[in-house]
Amino acid sequence: MAVGDGLSEVRGGSGIDPPDAVRGGPGPTPGPTPGPTPGTTWSPPLQPGRSSAAPGAPAAAAPPGAPAYGGPTASGPTQPSVLGPGVAPPFMPPPGGPTGLWPGAQPAPVQPAPASASRRPGRFGRVAVLLVVAALLVVTGVQAYQIHQLTDRLADTDRRLGAEQQESQTRLDGLEARATDLEVEIGAAFDPEAIAAAVLPSVFRVRAGQHTGSAFAVGEPAASGGTNLFTNFHVVEEVWEEGDRRVFLERTDQRFPATIVEVDEDNDLAHLQTTSTFTGLVAAPAAVKSGQQIVVVGAPLGLEDSVTTGVVSAFRESKGSDPSAIQFDAPINPGNSGGPVINGERQVVGIATAKARDAEGIGLAVPIATACDGFEIC
Repeated sequence: MAVGDGLSEVRGGSGIDPPDAVRGGPGPTPGPTPGPTPGTTWSPPLQPGRSSAAPGAPAAAAPPGAPAYGGPTASGPTQPSVLGPGVAPPFMPPPGGPTGLWPGAQPAPVQPAPASASRRPGRFGRVAVLLVVAALLVVTGVQAYQIHQLTDRLADTDRRLGAEQQESQTRLDGLEARATDLEVEIGAAFDPEAIAAAVLPSVFRVRAGQHTGSAFAVGEPAASGGTNLFTNFHVVEEVWEEGDRRVFLERTDQRFPATIVEVDEDNDLAHLQTTSTFTGLVAAPAAVKSGQQIVVVGAPLGLEDSVTTGVVSAFRESKGSDPSAIQFDAPINPGNSGGPVINGERQVVGIATAKARDAEGIGLAVPIATACDGFEIC
């Protein structure tokens, strides 16, 4: 058997068209297939997936219709290898054209292509976007609910604060009213020292001839200027009876001339006026009451700026020829006549006029209302 025939048997199957035949171009003229050099053994090169037989061992028969590399085919003579003697050509497409089918093979059924991998991310992306949107909606709803809750809480807090502020304002108003009442009460509290300090600058020693007594400024300034004053008639009686109207007001080392304007002998009152300006004391608008505390200011025995204290013992209504009088227990002496009797509000309630002889703690004063009504200067 020839070597070429042996190769044909080993490889079996039909031959392989040369490359030119595959490309459709003219191929070389068929001729005798060159075989291996006598005396040498030729082995086909290993192909992927093929095993090499031991030298000299017969090659495994190829399946019917399978191509043989470099050997004769079942349907014709062995084609020469374009790569040279003993060199197997590279893998060539099977005969039958570009379809890649062997003669007699059926094309594999076309399977539908799986969904494009690029679509899966898009579908998954849409789902993810929907989930994110849903999550955002949930978060937004929760935040809106929380904001609503906080708004309600703030409104409640504002209402509570408003109510508390109103209550605090009411309490503050009450405290202010109470403080005002306390100030009035404190002002009404009897304080001889404060009363004396407020009254003394308006009280004077009166020198009328050989007699001395007391006088005090009262009411608004005189129409012609200067100051109106009250004293007792019996203090200026000697000067008045002599037809003289000139007296003097003394205070510490100062002396101010004054004039007797008018007298009321029945009520033992006299109205004086000076061109100097002094602060007038205020007349009490209401009548005194028993037990009311008083301060008497004057110049007993010529001792100016003397202060004594006591209470109103009684208010004596007028009886017959006796005028109304205030009875008090503050000590007075000659020289206190004409001096003011002051209440706790620093108002004049009367004009000290006399004391009981051979008795202690019984002093009498003309009510200030009698003097104000008689002379109309308060």
